[in-house]
Amino acid sequence: MLYSCSEVRVIPSRDKCFALLQENGVPEHIIQHSRVVHGVALYLCRALIRQGEKLDQALVEAGSLLHDITKMKSLEMGEGHPQSGAHLLSRLGYPQVAEIVRQHVILDDGTFTGPVTEATLVHYADKRVKHTAIVSLGERFRDLKERYGKTPAALAWMEDLERKSFKLEERIFQKLPIAPDSLASLVKVE
Repeated sequence: MLYSCSEVRVIPSRDKCFALLQENGVPEHIIQHSRVVHGVALYLCRALIRQGEKLDQALVEAGSLLHDITKMKSLEMGEGHPQSGAHLLSRLGYPQVAEIVRQHVILDDGTFTGPVTEATLVHYADKRVKHTAIVSLGERFRDLKERYGKTPAALAWMEDLERKSFKLEERIFQKLPIAPDSLASLVKVE
């Protein structure tokens, strides 16, 4: 991602991300989930950079650690946590990270078919982590459909997202010398 000279580019450090999670009362189980998402996203980011992709590792790191920063509060308030997390991070002066958080559940139109970006990596990594376990997309979507696919419309939306996620997975891994199934054995959670 390239930025103009006039654009302020502020990305919180890893330590600042953990401080933000603590300051915002994020429960430990969500922090642990975020750590695993971070491990997957960072592993893929580094592997893609080695293959010549232009990705901002610091942005992937911050976006993956902070993607669920308002999840519990949003559930209590009945609001969407991607939007509330993005709003919080924008307010705190992290607009690029806010964009990744905003898209971690639903990517913008065209994102599933365009180049692999920081937002697509965090989105994909989140779809590969069920609680704190790295699982296949199939397993993750079975869980998501069971938990959130309570209406025909919600289930249809999930099935569409699942199809798009498999296409995204193909795009990511076509650039890498590994298969999606090997991800769990390769990722180290930092």
